[in-house]
Amino acid sequence: MSLPPSTSLALVRTLELKDPSTAAHTWRVVLYTRTLAESFHADQELIARLSVAAALHDVGKIDIPDAILMKPGKLTDAEFEVIKAHPTLGHERLLRMGEDDPLVLELVRHHHERLDGLGYPDGLTTEKIPLAAMYFSVVDTFDALTSVRPYRQEIGHDAGVKAIDELLRSAGTRYAKESVEAFKKLFDAGDLDWIMEHFNDRCELPPLTDPAAIVGAGKRRSRL
Repeated sequence: MSLPPSTSLALVRTLELKDPSTAAHTWRVVLYTRTLAESFHADQELIARLSVAAALHDVGKIDIPDAILMKPGKLTDAEFEVIKAHPTLGHERLLRMGEDDPLVLELVRHHHERLDGLGYPDGLTTEKIPLAAMYFSVVDTFDALTSVRPYRQEIGHDAGVKAIDELLRSAGTRYAKESVEAFKKLFDAGDLDWIMEHFNDRCELPPLTDPAAIVGAGKRRSRL
């Protein structure tokens, strides 16, 4: 059976304590995922499952050594190989804990796969990458390109424009075109602005202690 919400949240909290920057990232990718799923008219049950998967996508980083995960500078090739193990580690951890929702397990394992087969951990190509993982990779990349990093401080709309351009350049080879196009449409319409503004790396975030908080955040967007 699927993990109880309290267990999923405990895993997210464990990762946040290991890497404090993860908290904002988790909030944003969950909210971006929900917004993207809504644009495809997904039902509420599917959106809820996608939200859990998005929240847990980096859970494997719990098992990555701090010296590598928190390294401020550029990773060596060997260190990057260690980082690349996190999807497999997360997948294996969830299996051990009893998670059996294939959507959650597949997104956690395959969110770094690429359409051209050059992704990891399994080098899957277009027809073999689970749809949820394929679409989520656009969300995850967009957030990575618009988040504060030691080598980049730019966030907000201008960073978003550059991120969308990067996604468009790789649409069809690395990312699913339909996901990139749908995400671009949301960005151009301003439907992602509330997430970028109110859940950015410099904001104080609400605690992610209840799944209802995620839904409530989504409902607040019309008032922000």
